[in-house]
Amino acid sequence: MKVHIKIKYQIMKKVYLISLVLISNLMWSQHILPERERATIIDNILEDRFNNLLRGLMDDAGIDMWILITREYNEDPVVKTMLPATWLNARRRTILVFHRNKEKNTIEKLAVARYNFGKNIISAWDKETQPDQWQRLIEIIKERNPNQIGLNFSEDFNIADGLAKTDYDAFMGYLPKNFHSKVTSAEKLAVAWIETRTPQEMVIYNQLVSITHQIIAEAFSEAVITPGITTTTEVEWWMRDKVLELGLETWFHPTVDVQRSNDDLGNHLYAFSNRPDNMVIVPGDLLHCDFGITYLRLNTDCQQLAYVLKPEETHAPEFLIKALAEGNKLQDFLTDNFKNGKSGNAILADALKEAKAAGLRPSIYTHPLGFYGHSAGPTIGMWDAQEGVPGAGDYPLLPNTVYAIELNTTVTIPEWKRDIRIMLEEAGFFGDEGFRYVNGRQTKLLTVPRMKMHLGN
Repeated sequence: MKVHIKIKYQIMKKVYLISLVLISNLMWSQHILPERERATIIDNILEDRFNNLLRGLMDDAGIDMWILITREYNEDPVVKTMLPATWLNARRRTILVFHRNKEKNTIEKLAVARYNFGKNIISAWDKETQPDQWQRLIEIIKERNPNQIGLNFSEDFNIADGLAKTDYDAFMGYLPKNFHSKVTSAEKLAVAWIETRTPQEMVIYNQLVSITHQIIAEAFSEAVITPGITTTTEVEWWMRDKVLELGLETWFHPTVDVQRSNDDLGNHLYAFSNRPDNMVIVPGDLLHCDFGITYLRLNTDCQQLAYVLKPEETHAPEFLIKALAEGNKLQDFLTDNFKNGKSGNAILADALKEAKAAGLRPSIYTHPLGFYGHSAGPTIGMWDAQEGVPGAGDYPLLPNTVYAIELNTTVTIPEWKRDIRIMLEEAGFFGDEGFRYVNGRQTKLLTVPRMKMHLGN
């Protein structure tokens, strides 16, 4: 018996050492660009979006002049996505004018500012010739005589509501009365600019999600976690430090929480704000994380699960493996309802109905993802609004958009005499050919220690 235990220990030790080597090499499978090269990529993407994407978005929105007015340190969220790579903020008061001439099939990109707005938008204001910035803007409007003037104000989408009241009041005060009836909300155009992904961006997105998965895989491994010693808070800060080490950023603080056999199921807030800090991770724990990075001005948002093996275990218990499969079923019910033009509320209602009919206990709170982590586009439920979200939930699903497929299903675990939540989140792309995950999803539980490398697939 002792010989058998010794052999088993030696085998597990060997597997453990091999896995440490694999994990330590894991992060270097993706090349992360230095800042100068990132700037080149960002400016190239912006040039492509301005020259090849914007005119179609303006036509779809029925707006032939889009005016964005913003000030330094109080930037319109849309303008922030347009900043040249070497600009971290707008300068003084910055006014951008995009004029679409469908007859000539042209689009003018002008900056009513003291500087060129990078290489893509030239300055159209000479202060020595016209000292008043607002008057110069009015001259541009009169010269082009647009049919519809779009401004960024919106009741339903915060990202499309970036025009400050003082700037709105000043603009309307300068604008001749005969143009007032042409002023309209640019909500549809602003949301479209924010939510639409280009082919070049989607190639990059694949790498972003891969890096995110790899950081989670390392965090939920014996390279970071020593059961009985390491706490959930230590893993959270390890993730923050890892992101900094790689020269990246997070757009929110990571969270790590635990579900175990002797605890009651908390409410939906437990994993996000009510969880206790510094919980010591022990064998038998089901770990959950919520984590996302920012790279090349795009964002990820991912939730995955891991199981901490007990000394006698070589894989996660079957009841947890089956529970994860329930979460994957809910993902399928949701994404099977992704149809072009279908509203977020309709997708939510149909997915919940089908999942409940299949015996699941679902909660869906999926959101657009892209330039912002909680981005603009159709809201597909909130954890505290499972009946739908007026306004943002009525917005339609459109092609070339990315979503954080975020949800959970409650599963009864007789072995633990309690319910648990299988909480999952993965980046998904909706295009002309339907839905796909950007870079796979988790279908197998990670384990600590890692007896096998279970990355999301």
